[in-house]
Amino acid sequence: EYLDNFKLDYFNSLSKEEMLNLINNLTEEKLRQILIKMDNDLFTETYFGLLAEAAKEWGYDNKKQLINGIWAGVKSMIKNNGNRTNCDAFWKTFADVMGKSCESDIPKFDSFYENEFNKARAVCGKAPLARMALSAARASASRVILASNPIFPRVATKNRLSWAGLSLEDFDWVTDYSNSGFCKPNPEYYRDILNRFSLDPSRCVMVGNDVVEDYEAASAVGIEVYIVDDHIINRNGAQLSCKHGTYSEMVEYLKALK
Repeated sequence: EYLDNFKLDYFNSLSKEEMLNLINNLTEEKLRQILIKMDNDLFTETYFGLLAEAAKEWGYDNKKQLINGIWAGVKSMIKNNGNRTNCDAFWKTFADVMGKSCESDIPKFDSFYENEFNKARAVCGKAPLARMALSAARASASRVILASNPIFPRVATKNRLSWAGLSLEDFDWVTDYSNSGFCKPNPEYYRDILNRFSLDPSRCVMVGNDVVEDYEAASAVGIEVYIVDDHIINRNGAQLSCKHGTYSEMVEYLKALK
């Protein structure tokens, strides 16, 4: 609640002295989360700006309506109960908000995610240990799945992976909005993966950074969880009872798995 009320505009309105006083009075945990929130806001702002600029060429002149349509579509995916793909849920809702059929424009949006979307990489942090973490997971597990919240088309996920020096082919399965009918924080998202591959949850580990979407949701179906503290998102300030540590410590944890 505390963190969700912070917006970039608030920080931009502070003087340098006010900003320093604010930071000095914050705990390390709150400071880390606010910086992550600012980073997320900057990515979203950049992403929407790029999309709105591209979409003008396709007849989407009203930026506010476009963004409202996207958020409504995301909400529909989050609430999806598995009766349809997240892709279908998104485009049905998006079309309702836009007041027109948008099916013929899907290839144009896919082209955006293949091309212009990559400009958002400039405002994203780096993941220097991503390849090392993947190698450690590969050495310890028979199957490695990228359980990223499936609200993006596959091409967007492919490019986001490339920003970290990884590819779709590095994983045995990657969730995206076309192959999934649930989203985090619904525990059914994880149960669907378990059922798809006939996995025993007691033999699985979820590595993530979001306390609600990763720790609480995956734990609800019996999956062990490791939370990466470096980029933790803990909206409700919940106490962790799972394993957690820095990115480097996470890599060592993966190496030690049997």
